[in-house]
Amino acid sequence: MSTLDPFRLRRDATALVLIDFQDGLFKAMDPMRRIEALQNTRLLLHLASTLQLPVLVTEQYARGLGPTNAELRDLLPAGTEPIDKLVFSAWRAEGFARRFRETGATAAILCGMETHVCVMGTALDMLERGIHVHVARDAVISRTRDNWETGLQLMDRAGALLSSTETVIFQLLGAAGSD
Repeated sequence: MSTLDPFRLRRDATALVLIDFQDGLFKAMDPMRRIEALQNTRLLLHLASTLQLPVLVTEQYARGLGPTNAELRDLLPAGTEPIDKLVFSAWRAEGFARRFRETGATAAILCGMETHVCVMGTALDMLERGIHVHVARDAVISRTRDNWETGLQLMDRAGALLSSTETVIFQLLGAAGSD
């Protein structure tokens, strides 16, 4: 487990993980939160690009649910290949753990769908391995508000840090006048 302060995100030790933000899933999500989650995920991708944070992307059964949302796909760093998965936890998808470890990150910012299934499963597996997990609560979504809240509560109890997109952005920027 990392000895770094789990509450503090550092540019040199943080990766962004975008989980299953696919149009085939997106249309089934809570309509009151869809736009907010999409906008905040775009902001997190802009941040990752600006600060050159590693980005990992998963797609749940891409053959059936389609690729990552086109708006988000266009913001991915060059060469970012989504990891197709059938398991719910990204950590358990073939190649994901290896790619994450190769980044050298000790902390992960999670965004995507669905909060109570794939995001939560990923968070639990990462926490179990000593990775500091920050969940941008306004950049994760579920089909219902109840499922979204349940996923957030369970991740919080397990030790994930519930945060917001703006908190993550300003913490990693560190000062006004920066990138």
